Amino acid sequence: MGEAGGSSGRSARTRDRDVAGRARNARPRDGLGRPLPYGAEGVARQPEGVVRTPSQSVAEAQELLDAGKPFHAHEVFEDAWKSGPKGERALWRGLAQLAVGLTHAARGNATGGARLLRRGAGALREWTARAGEPRPYGMDPAGLAAWAVGLAERVEGGAADVDARAEAPRLRGGS
Repeated sequence: MGEAGGSSGRSARTRDRDVAGRARNARPRDGLGRPLPYGAEGVARQPEGVVRTPSQSVAEAQELLDAGKPFHAHEVFEDAWKSGPKGERALWRGLAQLAVGLTHAARGNATGGARLLRRGAGALREWTARAGEPRPYGMDPAGLAAWAVGLAERVEGGAADVDARAEAPRLRGGS
């Protein structure tokens, strides 16, 4: 049978699995979450399923955004979305969509990036209107939504080479 994965020796039927036996891609990733060849040196991945306080989630995601790692920030927001109170899931999902939208824009995927940025902006606006909470955990959802729409418009307008670090929003205190 042929080999998959280059020189890694993995057969076409072998799948990467985590300690619980779930399929997980173990390929290393770059700072924007793109898979690299097996054996390459990548960026440490965010652990999945970590339960953080909302303030810890915001602080950790901001550090990752500031480091130009929006894909990794998306994973932090996804953990908050999955583990947080049901009434806040739309907030965290919207933030995750902003981070992954920035990821796609920085990867050069203008269509996907703009679509996710707009979707995340809409989710934040809807959550704020429904929850009546203008600044959850010190964040500014309205400002983040405006940032996302502005970046989506620039990306759709042909903005070249989106730098994830330079474009990173400020989660607290304006974007």
